[in-house]
Amino acid sequence: MPPPADIVKVAIEWPGAFPRLMEIDQKKPLSAIIKEVCEGWSLGNHENYALQNADSTNFYITEKNRNEIKNGSILRLTTSPAQTSQQLHERIQSSSMDAKLEALKDLANASRDITFAQEFINLDGISLLTQMVESGTDFGDLLSFTLTAFVELMDHGIVSWDTFSVPFIKKIASYVNKSAMDTAVLQRSLAILESMVLNSQDLYQKVAQEITIGQLIPHLQGTEQDIQTYTIAVINALFLKAPEEKRQEMAHILAQKQLRNIILTNVIRSTKPINEEMAHQLYVHQVLTFNLLEDRMMTKMDPQDQAQRDIIFELRRIAFDVECEPNNSGSIEKRKSMYTRDYKKLGFINHVNPAIDFTQIPPGMLALDNMLYFAKHHQDAYVRIVLENSSREDKHECPFGRSSIELTKMLCEILKVGELPSENCRDFHPMFFTHDRAFEEFFCICIQLLNKTWKEMRATSEDFNKVMQVVREQIMRALTAKPNSLDQFKSRLQNLSYTEILKIRQSERMNQEDFQSRPILELREKIQPEIMELIKQQRLNRLCEGTCFRKISCRRRQDKFWYCRLSPNHKVLHYGDLEEHPQGEVPHDSLQDKLPVADIKAVVTGKDCPHMKEKGALKQNKEVLELAFSVLYDSDEYLNFIAPDKHEYCMWTDGLNALLGKEMTSDFTKTDLDTLLSMEMKLRLLDLENIQIPEAPPPIPKEPSNYDFVYDCN
Repeated sequence: MPPPADIVKVAIEWPGAFPRLMEIDQKKPLSAIIKEVCEGWSLGNHENYALQNADSTNFYITEKNRNEIKNGSILRLTTSPAQTSQQLHERIQSSSMDAKLEALKDLANASRDITFAQEFINLDGISLLTQMVESGTDFGDLLSFTLTAFVELMDHGIVSWDTFSVPFIKKIASYVNKSAMDTAVLQRSLAILESMVLNSQDLYQKVAQEITIGQLIPHLQGTEQDIQTYTIAVINALFLKAPEEKRQEMAHILAQKQLRNIILTNVIRSTKPINEEMAHQLYVHQVLTFNLLEDRMMTKMDPQDQAQRDIIFELRRIAFDVECEPNNSGSIEKRKSMYTRDYKKLGFINHVNPAIDFTQIPPGMLALDNMLYFAKHHQDAYVRIVLENSSREDKHECPFGRSSIELTKMLCEILKVGELPSENCRDFHPMFFTHDRAFEEFFCICIQLLNKTWKEMRATSEDFNKVMQVVREQIMRALTAKPNSLDQFKSRLQNLSYTEILKIRQSERMNQEDFQSRPILELREKIQPEIMELIKQQRLNRLCEGTCFRKISCRRRQDKFWYCRLSPNHKVLHYGDLEEHPQGEVPHDSLQDKLPVADIKAVVTGKDCPHMKEKGALKQNKEVLELAFSVLYDSDEYLNFIAPDKHEYCMWTDGLNALLGKEMTSDFTKTDLDTLLSMEMKLRLLDLENIQIPEAPPPIPKEPSNYDFVYDCN
């Protein structure tokens, strides 16, 4: 007979004694269980003791997390969090350097547990650590463990960042500003500065006064990727929190210090592979850089502003090699007629007053900026495009002005100009770090592509939107290859001609071909349940293999992992924490926690998940929301997930819904259904008349006597 559900069998350790096997009744108060354990070893004052996990975490068992104790768990009897925090509070003030170092090591380790952290903070432990830092008497390992403990304690979000003094900020900044500093101290100092800037506008201003870009850049020129990552994170944080009016000024300083070139040389083109966190910070930097264009993108042109009108005159002058005529040369009507003719050749929609074309936002004045850059820096290509189109028939000319405006708008959409960086995205493009005017150069390549595609399509003015769709597809496909330079991007586009795009589309259409006749539709309906059952089995098999999930904390670089998999009989979910990302499948017996499928009440996704409703940045992040799902069991208990990617999200939500007998509704199910249905339909519709289909597969032929033959693929 199985033991009652509330009874858990565990082993409990106590230093210097043999471990005890014990049955814990989860209905009893935790204090009563601790008292019973203490009495077993003849220990008095049981209120001074607590239980903790005897693993690498050493986390305390509390009334909140006691339900996580599973059969076979190993626990340890130890001093209570209050007692331990009091002892450490005294030990870190020891006059002996060795004793103090050991105490700080223990504090740094214990501070990862929120139960201990709360008790230590209640003793004003944060203030004590900040005083130790401000005193400036500690260095090396002493300082490193002090800062580590501080970071771990602050990571719990119990204490507000706004409470810190200027001397503390100055001291932390001084560790960053020193040219030679212990790596561990530097890393933690950078992490503290990043958190200060991101969590408090007031602290941003104080930190910005203490550190400069010039003092941060040398850290990027080292070889430690962790230091480089934290340094870029601090620069990104300063950039993100800077008032709008100061961002352009900061961008100018970054350009002067050649930050882009330093990142390209020391990070992107380094021999070391770029890790996930570095990729994320490079993506954030790319987004923040392109967001500087938002102001111009959302600025309408003022048709009465002479300086802005002069830009259009300059475009005309470069294209047609004409000087601006003095006011007394010819009649006003003649000059107007001449300007109108030239503006029509330049491809503006409004031939009389082209300034009106730039009143649409987006792209606003950004389009005009791009056109002027192209005309000045790629003058031959600019003149060729304008003159080439002005010599064509009206209906076949590619309007340069209109094309530039629509292309600029498209590029802003592709690069998401004006949107805040995503929490988990790592989609940076190395080619944008190879040029100081990357967006303008990107535009110059794409406007030439647009003109080339227009000619290949033999397009007319009515085909304008079709051409833009093809160009968008060409650009997106070329970006997918992540070219390392703008030249590589250009070469990639050369291989994606209109003819090639048609071939790709045709191939994709063939794979997704759908037949609409009634007999075919009836056949589809007959086959569909079989295919859905096949997809269901695949999803359940994927759940049986299991997936490693990441526990995301408010400090992203402190990632922790856990693994979940379905039992082969589809009756139990096994899960448990991991020290690091596994290389393959994790066996069931190493996963201590279990959840019977019969206990699952529902599966919720997105903002309905409990961990997305909690206070914190995660709930604000659209990308994380799209990967979140939770399993509801018992009355109000949840098992919370954040999938590593969209594919795993669809596999798990489909699989869990299948287990509950509900419909699988993910995008991947629809795609798989279409693909498999299409394949099955084509197989069943093959012309097999008078062809004998064997019952068994044909035998495998014998191996040839020798392999002295060549098959010529040509």
